[in-house]
Amino acid sequence: RMEASCLELALEGERLCKAGDFKAGAAFFEAAVQVGTEDLKTLSAIYSQLGNAYFYLKEYSKALEYHKHDLTLARTIGDRVGEAKASGNLGNTLKILGQFDEAVVCCQRHLDISQEQGDKVGEARALYNIGNVYHAKGKHLSWNMAQDPGYLPQEVKETLQKASEYYERNLSLVKELGDRAAQGRAYGNLGNTQYLLGNFSEAIAFHKERLAIAKEFGDKAAERRAYSNLGNAHIFLGRFDISAEYYKKTLQLSRQLKDQAVEAQACYSLGNTYTLLQDYERAIEYHLKHLVIAQELGDRVGEGRACWSLGNAYVSLGSHEQALHFARKHLEISQEIGDRNGELTAQVNMAQLKSALGLGPGDEDMGTAHHYSGYEAQGARPKRLQRNSMDSLDLLKFPSEKVSKDVWPQRLNIILVRSPTPLHQNIPLTQAPSSAAAGKQQPQHRRSSSRKLWQRLCPHIKRDSRQKINRTPSDEECFFDLLSKFQSNRMDDQRCPLEECPSEEAAEAAATPVPALEERISQSSLMASPQTEEFFDLIASSQSRRLDDQRANVGNLPGLRITHNNLGHLRVEGDAQEPGDEFFNMLMKCQSSRIDDQRCAPPDSIPRGPTMPDEDFFSLIQRVQAKRMDEQRVDLASA
Repeated sequence: RMEASCLELALEGERLCKAGDFKAGAAFFEAAVQVGTEDLKTLSAIYSQLGNAYFYLKEYSKALEYHKHDLTLARTIGDRVGEAKASGNLGNTLKILGQFDEAVVCCQRHLDISQEQGDKVGEARALYNIGNVYHAKGKHLSWNMAQDPGYLPQEVKETLQKASEYYERNLSLVKELGDRAAQGRAYGNLGNTQYLLGNFSEAIAFHKERLAIAKEFGDKAAERRAYSNLGNAHIFLGRFDISAEYYKKTLQLSRQLKDQAVEAQACYSLGNTYTLLQDYERAIEYHLKHLVIAQELGDRVGEGRACWSLGNAYVSLGSHEQALHFARKHLEISQEIGDRNGELTAQVNMAQLKSALGLGPGDEDMGTAHHYSGYEAQGARPKRLQRNSMDSLDLLKFPSEKVSKDVWPQRLNIILVRSPTPLHQNIPLTQAPSSAAAGKQQPQHRRSSSRKLWQRLCPHIKRDSRQKINRTPSDEECFFDLLSKFQSNRMDDQRCPLEECPSEEAAEAAATPVPALEERISQSSLMASPQTEEFFDLIASSQSRRLDDQRANVGNLPGLRITHNNLGHLRVEGDAQEPGDEFFNMLMKCQSSRIDDQRCAPPDSIPRGPTMPDEDFFSLIQRVQAKRMDEQRVDLASA
């Protein structure tokens, strides 16, 4: 009866998860684990489903825990297909947690086992997942790396190219399998990676394929994403009117889907596009709609960006009073959310506008009397946390719809997309040193730094780069003194205080090896040296307990009731499925990045809000246009 109730609870949890109620489904799966089962396959399935439920609930630590249980159990019972699926689920969870190298190892394991088993569907999923990990890593690196305008760091470029390669392999395989839905996903992701790489024409071709498949399946959400991506890509080709049409379709679908966040993002993109088309009245109309939704959702970041954009548009129309009102609102919001760049920009803009209106620094602006009660009539609709896009468009002169394609490249050079800059502020253009020059200087800098460090540590030792150093006993003493000083704390950290053992039995277990170890040291310390067998035996005996502590204990798996029926499976089949050397080599390689994971990341200087579109939209304009700016520089005539 207990067995039946465990299975019943698990089936009810699965039904609820399929219906989209993951919270209730997870509760039923947890209850099934509490009841327990001796059926190893059933327990593995429960672990997998429970991990997926927590994944959708965004409780990633719990998802990781249950997917690890699933992987341990699958390896123990020799279930290769289950091991492949568990590895894939672990990879997806690690990707969300930002542990990209570990995620690649798990997804590669999924791919290897699927190819070994001849599972084409599993192989296609594994290829897609690996591409997804590299895609996420590339975006993460591009957001967090300091980069010059017009320059995509080599590491980012290589990572995105790897993502594209795996997506191409996935697309080829799902075409062979005839899976149209999977083809649509592959086309969409290929379009996104090509867009990030700056290959906008290729991105448009892929997104058009994605759009066709989305329409074929009646997938409105995918259709909406395709229209938005097509609008973004056409912006960089100078086809603003085409972009506006795609954004209008995005806005229409977002309203059908009742997704306020996406509706606000579409309004923001349309406002920026009409600014590029110099149609400032329509730009103001869409920015006001964005502002209303941001206020409804309490998105202060989006509200601040809307006020800043409206200030720019009103300046272009010559309405300085309204522009001053929105500049003041932008300043208030920037101060509230801690956006230092926005605060400085608003202060400079206000000073310039007051000067244009003939107001003194202490005078109140006329625009504060207007409350713009008409905002509410402009209704609009967000909810996806995304990065800012056009948070820093400096308005000078923009090309109109009638500008020819030949004139466009020279005109778009005016778009400067750093952090928000003051209105009509003259920005000095400086040329960054070439990467080649930087590359030559870096090794020399490192050598000089290491030489200074050596001289500080051991001032009495003269370093000669040409001659080999004849070390004296005093030199070695200096080195070992330094080593002892720096490493002593680490040794203390690894000592086990006996008084903290929770019970007499545990204290006895912890103290057991100590007398034997001391006895062996006293007997063999004078004879043993690092070259003798006794020395290695001594290390093996003292370290064996630590190795045992790191072994996976099947008895600790929640919900597992060990009986005579499954005990043989746990012992025999588990031993046969030990991972090979290749797996551990890959694991060692990916673990080397853990030191970097412990570094403190710099604070994010750009606030984010749910009503702001993807940062890639306008920030890439700066990269695209940087070289054109350099081409227009005038070389001073030499004397």
